[in-house]
Amino acid sequence: MSSSPSPIEAGRRERKRIQTLDHLAATAFSLFEQHGYDAVTMEQIAAQADVSKGTLYNHFPVKEALLAHQFHAELAAGGAQLRAQIEAQPDFASRLAVLLSASADWCNVRRPYLAAYFRYRFASADLAARNRDADKRSGLESVFMMLIDTAQRSGELDTRLDAEHLAGLFEYLYLGALMRWLARPDTDLHAGFSAVIDLFLHGMARKEA
Repeated sequence: MSSSPSPIEAGRRERKRIQTLDHLAATAFSLFEQHGYDAVTMEQIAAQADVSKGTLYNHFPVKEALLAHQFHAELAAGGAQLRAQIEAQPDFASRLAVLLSASADWCNVRRPYLAAYFRYRFASADLAARNRDADKRSGLESVFMMLIDTAQRSGELDTRLDAEHLAGLFEYLYLGALMRWLARPDTDLHAGFSAVIDLFLHGMARKEA
């Protein structure tokens, strides 16, 4: 009769699994940078990472999943570095501006890969499933929710809708600006994100004179 692994053993296995995922994604991204995303095959990635094709496909069934893992790790690291700067801002609008300015900088650097990344993120027609799958989430939505919740608690934002609901609405504004920028190379993403913040905070109703 087999016994369940101890918490220590389970933790060790999970750390090893994460290390493997990180290694595979970093190896793949290095190849993408060297040869171009479209030119690199899963077979090349497996060979470069020194794993079998079966091992690679077991962790990442498609090339886009490797890209998503790499990007989500970058976003998490960037968010951690930004935290003190965001928290030092005096109000919600300023905190959001710092976050989205950094996001625009990152998107400009990673622009050649973003079409493939978003195709993967939005591949599922099942919105509920897409929201459940951690590999399809960038992590930004949780940061939006935290900032909104803080602003509601301080009285800066209305509380008629809860923070989770508002974060979801804001995420769609954010993604809309991103999609417009990807489709129109002549536009400026920093300006697009600034417009999103203004629209979220002030709406489009004509102000009385």
